[in-house]
Amino acid sequence: MTDTARPPVDDWATDFDHTTSEYAQNAPEIWADLRSRCPVAHSERFGGTWLPVRHEDVVAVARDTEHFSSEGVIVNDYKPVDLAPIGYAPPITSDPPFHQAARRLLLPAFAPKEIDRWEETARATCRELLDELLADGRDVVDAAVEYTQHIPVRVIADMLGVPREDGDKFRTFIHRIIEAPGSAEQEQIAYEDTLDHYLTQVVEARRAAPREEPQDLVDHLLAADLDGQPLSDDHITGTIGLLIIAGIDTTWSAIGASLWHLAQHPDDRRRLVEDPDVMVFAIEELLRAYAPVTMARIVAEDTEIGGCPVNARDWVLLPFPAANLDPEVFEDPHEVVIDRQRNRHLAFGVGIHRCIGSNLARMELRVGLEEWLRRIPDFELAVDDPEQVRWSAGQVRGPRELPVRILATVPHSTTEVR
Repeated sequence: MTDTARPPVDDWATDFDHTTSEYAQNAPEIWADLRSRCPVAHSERFGGTWLPVRHEDVVAVARDTEHFSSEGVIVNDYKPVDLAPIGYAPPITSDPPFHQAARRLLLPAFAPKEIDRWEETARATCRELLDELLADGRDVVDAAVEYTQHIPVRVIADMLGVPREDGDKFRTFIHRIIEAPGSAEQEQIAYEDTLDHYLTQVVEARRAAPREEPQDLVDHLLAADLDGQPLSDDHITGTIGLLIIAGIDTTWSAIGASLWHLAQHPDDRRRLVEDPDVMVFAIEELLRAYAPVTMARIVAEDTEIGGCPVNARDWVLLPFPAANLDPEVFEDPHEVVIDRQRNRHLAFGVGIHRCIGSNLARMELRVGLEEWLRRIPDFELAVDDPEQVRWSAGQVRGPRELPVRILATVPHSTTEVR
């Protein structure tokens, strides 16, 4: 439901709601408050939900596949029933032993050398977007709406072999599933407008016109097998849906949050422009400080989190961003140290479900920042207060609108600035 449909939160320790705009705007402060007084928060919303915020508790739950199932990874009012061990979007919703086999199918497509093949696609995409954004000479642009939200959409569309023009549909699916789970808006949607219908059409079209050799990820899944048996249509559509949902919103949120930071820190901007070698450290630090993803689990059997008893079939949110801000693990965690050396962050999760697309996400984040800074080395927020920037609610957090004022641009062929 939306903010207006749910009652307001009185105390984040006993009645939190991660789908509200208040949580989206103030999540780091909420996590810090909970860490100091109630590090495993609880809410009766969504049928019972727990929120650990300490690094050690988040890691413990993520690694414990016996007591915490991945049958459900997006908290809403309707818990999955009897879907384990496969789940609705393998491998992210799969439990052992099925998980390993389902994950193994995707590993070749996301190996470092394979991702290297897509860097030029990402770079060309960024340059096209920047050309469009700068074409009319505006001083104020929306870096989220006009830039970051398009980069992973176009790359994932190309990897799947579906039209780039479907990007608007992808953004709609992402909003419904990630930002507004279980809302009244969802109940009014015709089946023809759902992600399931879209994916079914994609698979049916490919089956009707099969190719001799796989040319993209959809072909790869259609040709794959598990223990000698072809994948079911549910497995294929679930995995494609996972790549669309997990491969797009997470990355554009990370790029947008990084630009939000750089718009407020001219010293960091200059450092990255003048010393490109720092970028490799900056990427990891920006991922740590602004990690976008909170995953979820369902309690498989009565157990405890950090000494706090939890009941079977309750939800557990795993806020990896909160773990990355734990002062017990990271020195000065709320300070972005652009060349931080020791940085074993959890932006991509931990355990058997650690993000299989981390190589792709890192590449897109690096390329997105490199190309932006190459063309727009100097910029600032175009609002009086950084808190005026709207962040997405739900389990992926990033700027949804990011108005910035361009202070200098560099044309393609010269180093002149305006």
